[in-house]
Amino acid sequence: MRDWKKTNICHCRDAMRKYLSERGDLVVVILHSKVAQKSYGNEKRFFCPPPCIYLLGNGWRKKHEQMLMNGEPEQDCQLGAFIGIGNSEFEMQQLDFNGKNFSAAKTLFISDSDKRKHFMLSLKLFYSGGQDLGLFHSRRIKVISKPSKKKQSLKNADLCIASGTKVALFNRLRSQTVSTRYLQVENGNFHASSTQWGAFTIHLLDEEQSEAEEFAVKDGYIHYGSTVKLVCSVTGMALPRLIIRKVDKQTALLDADDPVSQLHKCCFYLKDTERMYLCLSQDRIIQFQATPCPKESNREMINDGASWTIISTDKAEYMFYEGMGPACIPVTPVPTVHTLHLNGGGDVALLELNGENLSPALRVWFGDVEAETMYRCQETLLCVVPDISCFYEGWQWVRHPTQVPISLVRYDGVIYSTGLSFTYTPEPGPRTNRFSGFEDLFANQKEDYSNSL
Repeated sequence: MRDWKKTNICHCRDAMRKYLSERGDLVVVILHSKVAQKSYGNEKRFFCPPPCIYLLGNGWRKKHEQMLMNGEPEQDCQLGAFIGIGNSEFEMQQLDFNGKNFSAAKTLFISDSDKRKHFMLSLKLFYSGGQDLGLFHSRRIKVISKPSKKKQSLKNADLCIASGTKVALFNRLRSQTVSTRYLQVENGNFHASSTQWGAFTIHLLDEEQSEAEEFAVKDGYIHYGSTVKLVCSVTGMALPRLIIRKVDKQTALLDADDPVSQLHKCCFYLKDTERMYLCLSQDRIIQFQATPCPKESNREMINDGASWTIISTDKAEYMFYEGMGPACIPVTPVPTVHTLHLNGGGDVALLELNGENLSPALRVWFGDVEAETMYRCQETLLCVVPDISCFYEGWQWVRHPTQVPISLVRYDGVIYSTGLSFTYTPEPGPRTNRFSGFEDLFANQKEDYSNSL
């Protein structure tokens, strides 16, 4: 492995430069709800909204074109996908992208024979010609028996909905599954879609907050009667200020103030209007005017189209790039980096990377410069910050701010973008105090890394 490393270091740098100039990442996104309702007996209560898989980035198209250029037959260049709930008793279900960049898993469910309180979705991706991309996992999903009809307490915080988190909203006319529509932004408009669903960030607003493009948000959990903003997490489009209200049968409760819980039915009153509610009419989103309830002053009568089911959502996102050609082993588990922490400075700067799925097979790169790397555990890597002269020949100190992207590279050339960058901050002049033991510090660590490969 050491010989491989010596003979291929130049090729790795060329591959990194190509990657940084083209950014042809292959991106896998798994969108799903944070909770799943259990099925009992012979029923199949399919997850709603259905988990959606998106293949983003232009790397997928480029990979397909490259495979064809390499002489592989078209049938071997087709991407296959299966998804399951991580339980060997149930077969994984095939996904069909059908020329699109997304596919929905519409028939997944979890039965009462499965005693897990939490689970993760497992997505298997492969090419017909034999290349196995690996197994990608969703975030953790909580299993619930059924939506709580009791007045929810903040003691069950994992079932409550906090300000700043993402939710999905769906409407089901006359409780018919085939009539399910999801709130979605499409072509710059809010839309009721039967195929795709949107994840909306729900923000808690101050009661006195006026309508504006920019608004101040509050922390805390969403309660009925709260003023909220729904913002599309992809496009940034927002609905006007809304007051979220509890739904009981076909009425909106004006005085309910308990926390909003998973899979509750709710409605959204457009603030400062004459009883107008967010409503769907077939595939369109409209405003519906409620009527006062003749017998109870604390209720307003709404129609089915204004009653929405709310559920928290989550997203798992993975990025990779095969810098040295198709990988011979799966690209998973894909490492992710959440935070960077700098220790020291100048000639003795160490960068600590904290994340998930880190391994001894990974090296840290600053732009197109490989850094000396030490593996600590699956959550932590350490590396030496390369000298500024690696980027600007002849520089003895940092003259102006210089920002470089941080990437992880596996021993076989698979590049994983961290989405993070490192900034060299300007120094007053040449460094004079060099740490004499600096080379010794990483000598043993470097040898350990090579041996681990």
